[in-house]
Amino acid sequence: MPTTLPVEEQLAILMRGVDFGDAQTYKHMEIELRERLQASVTNGQPLTVYCGFDPTGSDLTLGHTVPMRKLKQFQDLGHQVTFLIGTFTALIGDPSDKDTARPQQSEEDVARKAKTFTDQAFRILDPERTLIKYNGDWLSELTFKDVIGLASHFTVQQFLSRENFSQRYAKGEAIWLHEFFYALMQGYDAYATQTDVQIGGTDQLFNLMAGRKLMEARGLKPQVVLTLPILVGTDGHERMGKSRGNYIAINDTPENMYGKSMSIPDHAMRNYADLVTEWHPDFIAAQFAAMAAGEMHPRDLKMALAREITGLFYAREAIDAAEQHFIRTIQQRQLPEEMVELVVHPGETVIDLLDRAGFVPSRSQAKRDVKGGGIRLDGAVVTDPQMCPLPTAEGTILQKGKRHYVRLLPSEQ
Repeated sequence: MPTTLPVEEQLAILMRGVDFGDAQTYKHMEIELRERLQASVTNGQPLTVYCGFDPTGSDLTLGHTVPMRKLKQFQDLGHQVTFLIGTFTALIGDPSDKDTARPQQSEEDVARKAKTFTDQAFRILDPERTLIKYNGDWLSELTFKDVIGLASHFTVQQFLSRENFSQRYAKGEAIWLHEFFYALMQGYDAYATQTDVQIGGTDQLFNLMAGRKLMEARGLKPQVVLTLPILVGTDGHERMGKSRGNYIAINDTPENMYGKSMSIPDHAMRNYADLVTEWHPDFIAAQFAAMAAGEMHPRDLKMALAREITGLFYAREAIDAAEQHFIRTIQQRQLPEEMVELVVHPGETVIDLLDRAGFVPSRSQAKRDVKGGGIRLDGAVVTDPQMCPLPTAEGTILQKGKRHYVRLLPSEQ
């Protein structure tokens, strides 16, 4: 049963943070959501709400939690939430935030990455009140005739008006026909689920509106769409994503989560404070005003932000330990108190050891890390990726970046 909270109070909670980049669209969607909420209160039926997540990587990131937290707000108000895993749309990949075509994945790649999504989702959502669905269940059943029917509701001009497509077209860069299909598939998801509300990022507005159009064309009341701002990555500029290496995974260890949060540039802190913390807006405004006035050091605010982010997923003891680890290993540049030990076999190179220690996703990335000066042995920068370390009896410290350490031991020990 939906909550007995008055409609206007529900509306204030649910519209917080919503951004369309257009005041008229905001007003229109607010009116529609108010009508749906009023009907829900009158008939005692919860709204159906969903957001889709494509398994383009095996980790959900802080960026994914922005729409997930909006789902949780609907859930806490008693509405029915669906966490939709895009097992079919991921085969193409959403072009919304891309200035080039995404590399296509195999069905095996998608299935492997999707396996971990459910458990991760339940770190935010209530498993007892969350439906898990897979859009491959209905999209894979469409015939070519069905796809033609979906495409008949849209023009090429509509797609080319999208900023990322128009920029590529102006540059004479390839726009592949299959990229157009993504919006059709996401639009069909809305029809297949017959949803009341769909949530997405601001870059998803075209796709969400496609769902409204298809629902209306097939005799259904079009969904309300709510879009939320995009969380930038730890580089402070590009959208957070695993392929860019600028992400904080919700399954990161407390030490990594805290350390990555501390690497966020000062100018990006407000983006994180607004989108992923549970801080009150008035508190956020006061903290950043104090920093701007020179009354608070950016480092202190960043440490508070890192504690808040880590605290979304871990208990107080883990947060304290992560903070002390950061202070000791980064601020004071001391070695961690505990390190994994790795026995070096004859002929093993730095690349072999980085790979075996799990510090890199691939050997090619290990080579790039060495060439970029990010690998050290007992504090000395490694320049040769084929170097074969000869550890001392006490152990030699292999370090990647600021957070990854392993103690190398000779094989005779």
